[in-house]
Amino acid sequence: MKKLSICLLLALGAHFAKAQDLLDELQKEDSGKVKQNLTIATFKSTRIINMPSVEMTGKGNLQFMITHHFGQIWNKETGLKGSAAQLFGFNSGVANTYLSFDYSPTTYMNLGVAATGNAQFEGWGKFRIMRQQTGQKHVPVTVDVLTGFHVDAADGPSPEDNTWNRFSFIDQLLVARKFNESLSLQFIGSMVHYNLVPYGYNNSNNTFSAGIGGRYKLTHKSAVTFEFVHLLNNYKNLINETGAVYEYKPILLALGYDWDTGGHIFQFFISNTSSASNIAQLSRNTNKPADFAFGFNLNRSFGMKKAVKVNQ
Repeated sequence: MKKLSICLLLALGAHFAKAQDLLDELQKEDSGKVKQNLTIATFKSTRIINMPSVEMTGKGNLQFMITHHFGQIWNKETGLKGSAAQLFGFNSGVANTYLSFDYSPTTYMNLGVAATGNAQFEGWGKFRIMRQQTGQKHVPVTVDVLTGFHVDAADGPSPEDNTWNRFSFIDQLLVARKFNESLSLQFIGSMVHYNLVPYGYNNSNNTFSAGIGGRYKLTHKSAVTFEFVHLLNNYKNLINETGAVYEYKPILLALGYDWDTGGHIFQFFISNTSSASNIAQLSRNTNKPADFAFGFNLNRSFGMKKAVKVNQ
């Protein structure tokens, strides 16, 4: 009986040894496989500064964002005295606020609505086409498309000012790459469409633009950002319904500073626009490149489920 027990123990030992060897082989084989690494935090916010970034709020998250644009820093008409009295744009009486809510039902779709001031409203959908990643599958860039609308809900004086004429639309292609832990760049291609434009020479329902934005990480919680966008048409020698010639400025510039508090993302910036809506910025900008104004973005995400996911 004693010999039988010893034989059984030896057999069990050999069996467990073989099982362990097999487990070790499987672990070695699994460790040898190339793992998939998805790029995260290409940008810290869903906006670079004025323009949308490829980032989305996490699946099941609701984001609230406040965007505020003040008046021009320098008042050319009154010079230093007037600019100082207006606190360099903060107390100038010119300010535009953008209040938005957006929600991500999936990791590749984001839907939002916004109030842009003066009875103006907007809505949009942003969809992820591909995501930057390395490993078994190599994708060098993240690609999103955004489509949105703007509507003027204020009372109009003209009987021809019907509801459909009050709508304008925007379509954007966003292509971004995170080159390393510090540097991210994004291409921004946009088309703005107005259902109604003044008749006249050089006027068009569609305005096209192309630009680039970027982020450079300074510390774990701070970064500098920039944007440069140039209109490709519909800004020079335009004629309105009265026959007067007018022009818009084709260049949109912005420089910003991001500060991540852990719960909020603060974005402070200067930009040559006081408009809060991308549609107005990309088609109706009246500021020259040197006509800068202060502004800020503040966003906060709320988990509608138990787990809060950010920068997915």
